Amino acid sequence: MEAALDLLSQRGPEDVSVDDVAQAAGASRALVYHYFGTKQELYAAALSKAAAELTRRLSQVEPGDTPLQRLDRSVRAFVEFAEAHSAGFVALLGGSAAYGSGGESADLVHSVEDTVYELLVEGLEEPTPVDPLVRMTLKCWVAAAETGVLDWLKHRDMAREEVEQQLIVQLGALLMAIGHELPL
Repeated sequence: MEAALDLLSQRGPEDVSVDDVAQAAGASRALVYHYFGTKQELYAAALSKAAAELTRRLSQVEPGDTPLQRLDRSVRAFVEFAEAHSAGFVALLGGSAAYGSGGESADLVHSVEDTVYELLVEGLEEPTPVDPLVRMTLKCWVAAAETGVLDWLKHRDMAREEVEQQLIVQLGALLMAIGHELPL
């Protein structure tokens, strides 16, 4: 699994074969197929592991963190993860046919998006149920953050720290537009 994730972080799934994974893992092709019946199953398992790791990183908070510090930590974790796994991240969120355009891949993306949304709601200390305008605004920001990071990975014309800061500023601007503020 680690070999597959490592290769997918360097190249898109269409450029990684089962033979590549087997060689990188020091295993036979037959052994890889024994554990993962198809190339798609191997990628799905690798993506599932990557999504779980991203969710874990996003959810890390330190005791005493303010809501803004939690947001900063989560945004940093998201951008760092995307950078470390750039080819796979681009292929997954960019809708690569090799990952599949729906099904399990889409479910994994939605699961991570839901985690980000829930962390935002928690950080903003929103009452439940969340106001529909706040919900829509936060979900729009999640989509914009994904798109912004994909653009940054493609062009690499900004420092990572600047990307992270802009994502937080943009969230603040969206919240201000609906009469909310980022809690300090």
